[in-house]
Amino acid sequence: MEKFNVRVCSVASVLLFLGLIPLALAGHDYGQALSKSILFFEAQRSGYLPSSQRVQWRSHSGLYDGKANGVNLVGGYYDAGDNVKFGLPMAFTVTMMSWSIIEYGKQMASSGELRHAMDAVKWGTDYFIKAHPEPHVLYGEVGDGNTDHFCWQRPEDMTTSRQAYKIDPSNPGSDLAGETAAAMAAASIVFRRFNPSYANELLNHAYQLFEFADKYRGKYDGSITVAQKYYRSVSGYADELLWAAAWLYKATNNQYYLNYLGNNGDALGGTGWAMTEFGWDVKYAGVQTLVAKFLMQGKAGQHAPVFGKYQQKAESFMCSCLGKGTQNVQKTPGGLIFRQRWNNLQFVTSASFLLTVYSDYLTSAGKNLQCASGSVAPSELLSLAKSQVDYILGDNPRATSYMVGYGSNYPRQVHHRASSIVSVKVNPSFVTCRGGYATWFSRKASDPNVLTGAIVGGPGAYDNFADERDNYEQTEPATYNNAPLLGILARLSGGHSGYNQQLPVALPTPKAVVTKPKAAPQSKGNPAPASYTTPIALEQKITTSWVADGKTFYRYSTMVTNKSAKTLKDLKLTVSKLYGPLWGLTKDGNSYSFPAWIKSLPAGKSIEFVYIHSASPADVSVSSYTLN
Repeated sequence: MEKFNVRVCSVASVLLFLGLIPLALAGHDYGQALSKSILFFEAQRSGYLPSSQRVQWRSHSGLYDGKANGVNLVGGYYDAGDNVKFGLPMAFTVTMMSWSIIEYGKQMASSGELRHAMDAVKWGTDYFIKAHPEPHVLYGEVGDGNTDHFCWQRPEDMTTSRQAYKIDPSNPGSDLAGETAAAMAAASIVFRRFNPSYANELLNHAYQLFEFADKYRGKYDGSITVAQKYYRSVSGYADELLWAAAWLYKATNNQYYLNYLGNNGDALGGTGWAMTEFGWDVKYAGVQTLVAKFLMQGKAGQHAPVFGKYQQKAESFMCSCLGKGTQNVQKTPGGLIFRQRWNNLQFVTSASFLLTVYSDYLTSAGKNLQCASGSVAPSELLSLAKSQVDYILGDNPRATSYMVGYGSNYPRQVHHRASSIVSVKVNPSFVTCRGGYATWFSRKASDPNVLTGAIVGGPGAYDNFADERDNYEQTEPATYNNAPLLGILARLSGGHSGYNQQLPVALPTPKAVVTKPKAAPQSKGNPAPASYTTPIALEQKITTSWVADGKTFYRYSTMVTNKSAKTLKDLKLTVSKLYGPLWGLTKDGNSYSFPAWIKSLPAGKSIEFVYIHSASPADVSVSSYTLN
């Protein structure tokens, strides 16, 4: 996020009014756009780059992050065109990437992009695990925007401060901790099927971060003051508390979090604020959309009246985007949602994502949207979202794609240090702090490295855009511009036929907890084990196989180990993709528990259960447990 003088040309808008520039109306390859949009995140990586790195012009960077503070903070993402790691927008980015996968993972899988999308999420969550070394400590920024913006250097060369900044009980940050809890909870759903132990680890962090956010309340930019010029928390922290609770409920089906949403909806503004924007700072519309889904799924219970108020505000947001509400969003002459001149496309992609998922929620529930102007079919929401995406991809008065590398006419002078300076692999000569401005920033030429997939800030209120590197308001990209777009592009590429968005599409949620587990969070208590190691380890292996009637059968052995220092009781396991008999556990409704002859599992001890079928291993995950 940069601050420089801006030169914006409005010639295009004048020509539009004269009818001299037609709208580009070609069809779009949403699958290709999805692939490119995910690839952008690899260009934003900080830390040691893996051998699978596809953006080859980038190299390792920030390898000593956190060292001065005595903590390992290597990894994570640079937020935009600079070299600072800002925790709040990074966490929102991970939450929105995860939500995209949760809703449209099947469509991503069909296009071959699910694994890449999951890798993008994990790059963020691996960093958050490092940034949360204690239950009530979270590092929320590495680097200083003021000194960083004084220099124009590749991440591989940066000489600016890498000071790390944290929140703790004496210096709280409920918005930062809440958003990071939401990211961890949402990501746990993404990994539940493929990496259950990692998913459980993420949930442990989410539990503790939510408790931290709720117990020690305060705005993070009052504690990390260096963030104020760049990512000030204008909306405060109430929306993030509700946002985190919604994601923790979605991830766990734990009634505690549903009750939190019901009991605090009025006090924290979830039922009161009718918003016309959604983004890294203001989460209310996202919370309201999620809670509306819970209501339509029949999960609200005694909170149905309160959840109905959440839904009214969610629908107010949708109607405002359509221009059919009482307070409608502004649009450019070319039809683009317009919120502000600085990086406006962040609001376009976030709003379009909510429009997309709410359209599918309504369709699945067999309902219409109720606006001030009357009843609206769900298809109108999706049509609006599609029109916004098409505008971004080139159907606009300038016939410009605002996704770098997509189409033939896209921004070439992106406000981005790494892409605007020759790759360190091509020319390893050190780029100095101010020399980078003189040599590279001021060049009136295309970037030497194409920042494929990046969504730049985008055009102004009259569809005007100047492709100039110093025009940071319009040519700087950001991770949170791209994150919501993943889901929309997957939806538009893969369609909706055969998918019921009221049900999990790609990744199953655990069975609902009928009675509140003893280990569930209390109002002011710690809801998760204090240890950061996963308290319950699951290890599966094939012990034998044989062929019968031309089909190969396998005997699978699963070891359940109590890795904590306490006694494990009330264990509930979810076993899916099981196509044969299972021995060693007791079937308990839709889950499995200890066999009748075992009441508890002491610290360090294991039990084994086995099953036989002719398929790949079943999916085994922990639903609930108690440690005494």
